[in-house]
Amino acid sequence: MDKKRLDYYKKKLDAKREELLKIIARTEEEGRAADEDPTVDLADKAANSYTKEFLFGQTNHDRFLLQLVEEALGRMKNGAFGDCVHCHEEIQQKRLEAVPWARHCFACQEKQEQGQL
Repeated sequence: MDKKRLDYYKKKLDAKREELLKIIARTEEEGRAADEDPTVDLADKAANSYTKEFLFGQTNHDRFLLQLVEEALGRMKNGAFGDCVHCHEEIQQKRLEAVPWARHCFACQEKQEQGQL
């Protein structure tokens, strides 16, 4: 992959990383704020519990995505960015354009989703 294309993807990955860090920080703050709500009513406590659980799930998803972005940035440093981590074939440009943190080519991604990888 040429340097210009790598720089383009690095900017996209850096922007996504910053976005995810902000989202995670905001979600954690909202979770703490739900903890501080001095509700007495049982229904309000249940609603707060649900909100905290929802925010926890959201944070887990965002952290997983952040991990994938950071792994992609690491592959970029190692010179392996754009190659499938399984078969080592080049990942299609359309796939990288849509999901720059993609780890697998189309074929290997399908195998992984089917539990064959």
